[in-house]
Amino acid sequence: PTNRIDLFNGKDFNGWTFASRGTNAPSETWTITDGVIHCTGQPIGYCRTEKRFRDYKLTVEWRFVKVAAKADNTGVLVHIQTPDKVWPACIQVQGKHDRQGDLFLMAGAESKEHRGLDANTPIPMRGESNEHPVGEWNSSVTICAGDDVKAFINDRLMNETSGCTISSGFIGIQSEGGEIEIRRMYLEPLK
Repeated sequence: PTNRIDLFNGKDFNGWTFASRGTNAPSETWTITDGVIHCTGQPIGYCRTEKRFRDYKLTVEWRFVKVAAKADNTGVLVHIQTPDKVWPACIQVQGKHDRQGDLFLMAGAESKEHRGLDANTPIPMRGESNEHPVGEWNSSVTICAGDDVKAFINDRLMNETSGCTISSGFIGIQSEGGEIEIRRMYLEPLK
């Protein structure tokens, strides 16, 4: 990787846009306090970059504030395609409690390892969960190189897929029930 690009400046949502199933203002779901993004998890939707990217290493440092039944889900979205809708064509690195590292190919996106599976069936993560306890920070690193995607959770390779039908797009974070915080989000372009 070369030349780190901070996607979150620690102050505001400059460079970001929002999509959700509700009609509420994004500020009812997404806020920033003391340099940390807070997401209530409701309503279902996402925030995404206004710029498109390809061939990069993406790092997101985040944590669950708490988990409860049906309030334990989020995800990192890469290669988001427009139009914005819930859910767009993209690849999701699952952030659901104890399932971080599953890969979902959403809204018609496909890959070699996913062909033949329905849209609600992920490529399952490898091995046991590597998630830290609720309240502790997790590192989700996603490497997007050409049409391949690799997902690392807390420095362990959890999953990968190849031959993806989408290989560039916007980057986003899901609001999907889980109350989460994000303290860093940056990418490093690949040569």
